[in-house]
Amino acid sequence: MRSRYSAFAVGDASYLLESWHPATRPPTLDLDPTVRWTGLEIVATDAGGPDDLNGVVEFRAHHDHDGEEGVLHEISRFRRHDGPWRYVRGRS
Repeated sequence: MRSRYSAFAVGDASYLLESWHPATRPPTLDLDPTVRWTGLEIVATDAGGPDDLNGVVEFRAHHDHDGEEGVLHEISRFRRHDGPWRYVRGRS
């Protein structure tokens, strides 16, 4: 989760696509360059340990967009795929 947040913060769409589970990965990803990510709070986790295949992370990602502060609050599902964790989907 933290590495994906960092990729959003630096605008690394290729890493975001690579870390997305192939079953739900979009063909392309366009990031908004006017959004500046300013902080990440992990609210809760469920599973996601070394022996788990699935995990859930609830987080708040703070951002600034055209001078307006905002927060993305999401519950994200992850699944191991060929070893590493991959983002499956999220809901706000």
